[in-house]
Amino acid sequence: METALTELVGVRHPLVQTGMGWVAGPRLVSAAANAGALGILASATMTPDRLRAAVREVRSRTDAPFGVNLRADAGDAAERVGIIVEEGVRVASFALAPSRELIARLKDAGVVVIPSIGARRHAEKVAAWGADAVIVQGGEGGGHTGNVATTVLLPQVVDAVGIPVIAAGGFFDGRGLVAALAYGAAGVAMGTRFLLTSDSTVPPAVQARYLAASVADITVTTKVDGLPHRMLRSELVAALERSGRTTALVRAVRQAASFKRLSGLSWAQMVRDGLAMKHGKDLTWSQVLLAANTPMLLKASMVDGRTDLGVMASGQVAGLIGDLPSCAELVDRIMAEARETLAALPR
Repeated sequence: METALTELVGVRHPLVQTGMGWVAGPRLVSAAANAGALGILASATMTPDRLRAAVREVRSRTDAPFGVNLRADAGDAAERVGIIVEEGVRVASFALAPSRELIARLKDAGVVVIPSIGARRHAEKVAAWGADAVIVQGGEGGGHTGNVATTVLLPQVVDAVGIPVIAAGGFFDGRGLVAALAYGAAGVAMGTRFLLTSDSTVPPAVQARYLAASVADITVTTKVDGLPHRMLRSELVAALERSGRTTALVRAVRQAASFKRLSGLSWAQMVRDGLAMKHGKDLTWSQVLLAANTPMLLKASMVDGRTDLGVMASGQVAGLIGDLPSCAELVDRIMAEARETLAALPR
């Protein structure tokens, strides 16, 4: 199935495995790439040296194109862009809109630039700056999310920009792919569906929590980092929502110190990142400090398997997923479902 996405990045199928922190490592990314999808490596929780090593590990596992996801507001974003260019990575994706300068540097090096956006105006901005495509995530998506449903946001963006649009938020099967294509998208991006595969490194006990969840077990809270964050309901989420400001700040300081040791960032770099995060989002300094919680709370569940100590970012589709196929099995199934769905449409 050829679309503007497959032509742009050179993959076999119009499917994207998103760059989920602590989840989208070399094993999952290479498995998705070998299956014919665009695998995207999550780099925000890696040091620059670890990012370079991870890119080389992915390349040792696959000859297929893949991408790296970056935080556009990170203090060392330019250094990470340099690594992507030097290592010949095909695609750079961004969780926030990258600057005009970062886009130009990547495009001059032949890297395809695909920012993720949650509003039409953001898509229009990055398209004007030269982005090659955009991933549009509706409110159904996991992690940080907005309040506009994919079925409303997607056609808005498709009509507003002249570059390929990749739909995200609420996709998990071939029917969804066909629906997105009907709206004018060039493909779909999925996080939770790829998290729930046998190629994922997420601990089995955590995957079991996702598989057991119903749609009603997935909530949106601002108590983790001050921004709307979609995740599984858990005892920890309930505790965070009950806790007062002092308790939350003590927890945040402790987790921020842990993330500093793990990431290799200095306090000065973390403060700069906090300022970038605060800019334009009307966050208090308390909320900025709470945001330092997020990487470690995600690590506790996604790496350490501690569902009692960590949060589990999740799209609403977790309530519809009940198995753990390999990436190859998943991609083949989605494409077969898409062909069957298209064949069954009235003519």
